[in-house]
Amino acid sequence: MSRRDFLRVCMSSAVVGVSAGYAYGAGRESLLPGRKALSEQGAAGVGSRVQAASGESPACPSGFGSGDYCYQVATGWGKLPEGWTWGCTPAVACDSKDRVYVHSRSEHPIMIFDGEGNFLACWGQGIHKNPHGISVDAQGNVFSVDQNNHCVYKFNPEGKLVLTLGTPGRPAEKAGEPFNEPTDASVAPSGEIFVSDGYKNSRVHKFSPDGRLIMSWGEEGKGPGQFTVPHCVRIAPDGGVWVCDRKNDRIQIFDQDGKFISQWTGLHEPCCLHFDAKADAVYVAEFAQRVSIFRRDGTLVCSWGGGRKSDKPGEFLGGPHGICADSRGNLYVAEAPLQARLQKFIRQR
Repeated sequence: MSRRDFLRVCMSSAVVGVSAGYAYGAGRESLLPGRKALSEQGAAGVGSRVQAASGESPACPSGFGSGDYCYQVATGWGKLPEGWTWGCTPAVACDSKDRVYVHSRSEHPIMIFDGEGNFLACWGQGIHKNPHGISVDAQGNVFSVDQNNHCVYKFNPEGKLVLTLGTPGRPAEKAGEPFNEPTDASVAPSGEIFVSDGYKNSRVHKFSPDGRLIMSWGEEGKGPGQFTVPHCVRIAPDGGVWVCDRKNDRIQIFDQDGKFISQWTGLHEPCCLHFDAKADAVYVAEFAQRVSIFRRDGTLVCSWGGGRKSDKPGEFLGGPHGICADSRGNLYVAEAPLQARLQKFIRQR
């Protein structure tokens, strides 16, 4: 789907209720041979395959997930003020207090809820044109990326805009320079900011905490260090820079100076990922109607969605486009390009 078609569908789709759920994709195991972990040493050839966890994990009573990763549906999650609509919800993030930040392509671009779905606040009015990725750093600052405004906005925990990267409404004058339809941003413990850029640039940019450009890397292509729509960037607990290389169906892993380390292939348009450092888990939103949970060594723990469109709670009518987890291990998945498809998956302990 072209970007123009994406935006057209997003604006014209019928509004559906926000719900949550979980369904195990039985066809997942047949896709495992395509999931490869490719090391730098084997980048030009065949890498080791990502393996399913050894042994049989017990089935979940809910039918969603497996083993320690069992979930139930939280139907009707998210209570909006009277007269408000969700709009298209492409991204979601959680902070350390389990507040949930929802990007909305509406008059209310950053909507904030508690974990029970109670509305708390709204930020970003009059700033955004087309919200895309969103993340929260360890200090509670929110980094909101606007694709069409070609900007990254930093809000402090009180909602005050304190930093803008890029010039609103103006794409980069030269190819490779920031920004031309950026997609996501993430912050390292040092405070340095990494931005994936994006739909018209095949780059990752690294900025100082005060917004000075330090370096950039990447170009259009399919080789190591090349991108076709770098769609999400996240900093791993070990400091690695993970990039969802969406149209190349892979995740690439770099050090913080842009040196290629490894990659995971065999994914299906990975749009976003989230790390759970306490559980050694990586949650991946794949646009082909699927969510997968891995260990950081590449072992597939479980997945669901089945790679087909479905309006059943827990399955995906749109494409999983954003994902995050709260401190309790509950998952939030934002779908695009549909209106109001944000699902909560409650982890069962």
